[in-house]
Amino acid sequence: MNQLLKVFCVLGIFSVIGCQQEKTVSTDQISSIKEKDITPTTNQFNTYWYSGKAELNSYELKQSRYGEIREGEVVLVFVTEPFSIGKQVKLDNPQDAEKDNVTVMKLNNIRKFNTGIYDYSIVTSTFTPIDLKKYPHTLKSNTSIQEWCGHTFTQLNFKDQNYNIKQFSYFEAEGDTETNIPVALLEDELMTLIRLNKGQLPLGEIDMIFSTIYSRFAHHDLKATKAKISKTETDTIVTFNIVYLKYNRQVSIDVQKEFPYKILSWTEDDGDGLITEARLKKSINEPYWNQKSLKDEAKREELQLIK
Repeated sequence: MNQLLKVFCVLGIFSVIGCQQEKTVSTDQISSIKEKDITPTTNQFNTYWYSGKAELNSYELKQSRYGEIREGEVVLVFVTEPFSIGKQVKLDNPQDAEKDNVTVMKLNNIRKFNTGIYDYSIVTSTFTPIDLKKYPHTLKSNTSIQEWCGHTFTQLNFKDQNYNIKQFSYFEAEGDTETNIPVALLEDELMTLIRLNKGQLPLGEIDMIFSTIYSRFAHHDLKATKAKISKTETDTIVTFNIVYLKYNRQVSIDVQKEFPYKILSWTEDDGDGLITEARLKKSINEPYWNQKSLKDEAKREELQLIK
């Protein structure tokens, strides 16, 4: 049983001991814990996530970039959908692909902000299987970054206990490239894991691949590196703190303590004295793919999106 699957297997245990003093988990300790069901679905889970709607969340953004804080906006779109294991794309006809069909939690993370005269638009898409016992790794994650200088695209695909990474960039030193790295926990999958695992993450030291946005902004190659995850709690909020041990980067995620474990806010600190911060403005559930007419623009107002 590989390291990441072993880590996921302790999630149920941590949800039970969450009110006790926090305990860190070493690799040796993880290996001694028996495998168990990781993501048991419930009527509550099924009613919410298989309702034919997506969960749409808008956030006020303060983005650190080029030594200054920029104001912007983030939208997180969570939705379940059928996904091809082999092709790693959404299935058009899932009823015809029984052996190649896995249900995933998809997160589209859309981040927009301005830098002086020009703007940034960033989309990260992450596809994490609902059944983490059978499919313990996020199958695919990619990020596109567009700004007036040009754009970059990075994609990770899970295959044979590795992530195949393809990167395309207008920067000479960064692209176009293709490489493989051993599988590890993705920073980009933390939010989908929280939603799937009753608001919990594995605690302690773990190999983690930092986010594709940080990788591009800091010009660091994607690779597994040691990080430590800890948590604190109030009556209504669980806060996860992720500290990279060899990089000057910390991430904090505030999570609703009760189902459906919404992401309330998060911060990113890269050691430059400027903190990126996103705070929830509004959350609604809508079948947005069917809301394409002019009259549906009223939903943008309900979601409190910037005009």
